[in-house]
Amino acid sequence: MNRPSWEDYFLDMLPKVAARSTCLRHKLGAIITVDNQIVTTGYNGAPKGLKHCDELGGCLRDKENIPSGTQQERCRAVHAEENAILQAAVRGLSIAGGVLYTTMQPCVMCARKIINAGILAVYYQVEYPDKAGIKMLNEATIPVIFVPREG
Repeated sequence: MNRPSWEDYFLDMLPKVAARSTCLRHKLGAIITVDNQIVTTGYNGAPKGLKHCDELGGCLRDKENIPSGTQQERCRAVHAEENAILQAAVRGLSIAGGVLYTTMQPCVMCARKIINAGILAVYYQVEYPDKAGIKMLNEATIPVIFVPREG
C-alpha cells in the first residue's frame, strides 16, 4: 500500500482551505494538527463581520503599490496562521505541541504567535520575501520545513 506521509496528507489539503480566502492578493491556508489530527484550519481574509477588500473597491496594498513582505499593518486581512491559532483559542482547544502546515512561509508577526502557541514544527509551500519570521522561528528552535508546491 502506498499511503502519503502525514506531512504530504496535510500539505495536500492546504489548497482546499485556502479556497475560502477572501484576499485578492494571495489565497492562503493553514492547518494545525496535534498527534496527526486536525485541530483547526485558517485562511486569510478580513476580520469577522467586516467588509472584504473586494467589497471596498480592491486591495489597499495594491492601490498603494506596497511590495509583498512590507508594511503588513496596512493589510486588512488576518493571516491564515493567525486565524488557525485564533480558532483554537475561540474553541478552547490546545494546540501546544502541534504542527502548523501553511501555504506561505510565516511572516514575523505570525512567527511570534506560533512560538507563543507552543507549535513544535512548521511546514510551508511558498517562500515569503521577508525572512524575519524564519529567523525568529529558528531562534526559537522550531523546525521550519520548506516543501515546494508542485504545479
